Amino acid sequence: MTWTVGTYVAYLLIAVPITVWVASTLSRNGRVFLADVFESSPELADAVNQLLVVGFYLLNLGFVILYVRGGGEVADLTELFEALSVKIGVVMLVLGVIHFVNVMVFSSMRRRSRHDAARTQWMQQTPQPYAPTAPQR
Repeated sequence: MTWTVGTYVAYLLIAVPITVWVASTLSRNGRVFLADVFESSPELADAVNQLLVVGFYLLNLGFVILYVRGGGEVADLTELFEALSVKIGVVMLVLGVIHFVNVMVFSSMRRRSRHDAARTQWMQQTPQPYAPTAPQR
């Protein structure tokens, strides 16, 4: 086995578990936000959560797999560590950006849901203006 192949193996052994850990953390904690947004339909919250997890896996694992080959030939142990640090660093930056986007989407959905609920409550509490009816003949 060459140093390059060893780099590929080490990269996958590190990047895939990190991706799985981030996805499970996002799923577990994102469920709380989705349950708040979809409070009238917990099944919908679970379904949206699962769809987001599947999309996260497809996007990130696809990137991890495509990025295996990036870099070049690795000649020794020093270059292996250098290549791994770049590859894992890039994967973690991508995971961080996607995590940030997820948080922004969850926050936006939650804010919109709360705004809609407050507007509905205000409309129910506000007396409706008197609308005269047409005279009956």
